[in-house]
Amino acid sequence: MLRWIIFVMFYAGLTFYALQALKTITRYPWVYFTYLGISLIVLLNFLYQFAWGDDTGRVLSRPKSYAFGFLLTMITFNVITVVFLFSEDLFRFLSGAYQKLFGGTKEFSFPERRRFLSMIAMGIAAIPFGALLYGMYRGKYNFQVLKYQLEFDDLPDAFDGYQITQISDVHSGSFDDRKKIEYAIDLVNAQKSDVILFTGDMVNNKAEEMVPWKDTFARLEAADGKFSILGNHDYGDYVDWDTEELKMKNLEELKALQLEIGFVLLLNESRYLKKGGDKIALVGVENWGRGGFKKAGDLSVAANAISKEDFKILMSHDPSHWEDVVINDDYHYHLTLSGHTHGMQFGIEIPGWVKWSPIRWRYKYWAGIYKEMGQYINVNRGFGFLGYPGRVGIWPEISVITLRKNPLT
Repeated sequence: MLRWIIFVMFYAGLTFYALQALKTITRYPWVYFTYLGISLIVLLNFLYQFAWGDDTGRVLSRPKSYAFGFLLTMITFNVITVVFLFSEDLFRFLSGAYQKLFGGTKEFSFPERRRFLSMIAMGIAAIPFGALLYGMYRGKYNFQVLKYQLEFDDLPDAFDGYQITQISDVHSGSFDDRKKIEYAIDLVNAQKSDVILFTGDMVNNKAEEMVPWKDTFARLEAADGKFSILGNHDYGDYVDWDTEELKMKNLEELKALQLEIGFVLLLNESRYLKKGGDKIALVGVENWGRGGFKKAGDLSVAANAISKEDFKILMSHDPSHWEDVVINDDYHYHLTLSGHTHGMQFGIEIPGWVKWSPIRWRYKYWAGIYKEMGQYINVNRGFGFLGYPGRVGIWPEISVITLRKNPLT
């Protein structure tokens, strides 16, 4: 209870401090009463969803996600506004103190706030405010097809031009627009890739989240099939299950759903993709993540049926596995496909100029193609969304990777 009281006091303090900017800009009471009303509704909805409502556990339902999203939007607006106001108030205090000590003024008084500074503060704060609202309204379904061409010296000849479509982090429990998801599935099929690879997190927490979307995802098609692995959310670790048996039953139901959809689920195992007389090895590990994330992945077990000389594609949900284990392994994994980071669903990307997200402070390899020690990884930005029910700047991604034989070899 104490943490909720502290949070409410923090939110109220930000709101009333930011309100001073509105009072400086306009003298119409209805403007700041409207602002206070919206702020109060957002706060009460958040408290209801997370503290008083029927579903107050760790599972992020859609109502809880939107409550969090609107709260984040308001707090972001207030914090930016308050930063400007505090800077001005510091100047006002110093100016008033100087006049009191050296200017011959008998009483200490603050200079009035400058209207144009309040307008600048709220104008700048309106940019992320609008972006976060747009991210919830449109950005979360702004699917992008990102195409890469990678060259390898030892790619088998028959696989020159072989095309892979990767999707990751579906998080079906967050979906709320069937037409947008159907559009995205059609977009995947339109790539006409040789194989479709899904790199984990089909659900947020429970297998039942995928049931309404099973037939839609079953429409995915590729000549050489569809393969998948598990991500950290697929194990049900973020739900307070009544018994361990229910948790295991949920995982088995999810595995069965993936088979019904048409995915070949690789659980620390491998398959060969064949063309003519050539083949490449496809290896799939269970989730392995740095820190507190599940470490069910076992690379040595997954690769025990292939040879060191094979051309290898690895599916591993968390890119920290590639950094900590894969690139230093005795086997050379030519291409690893990961997801997990979502690019934090927030950032700035301008091709050829800037690529930034706060997630870079947590993950060295967080979005796109990287190369280390002659090995590539693609970190997919994710198909769905989780937590904040939107995306800003880091859009949902369908990766299309074409393998090419280095013409100089």
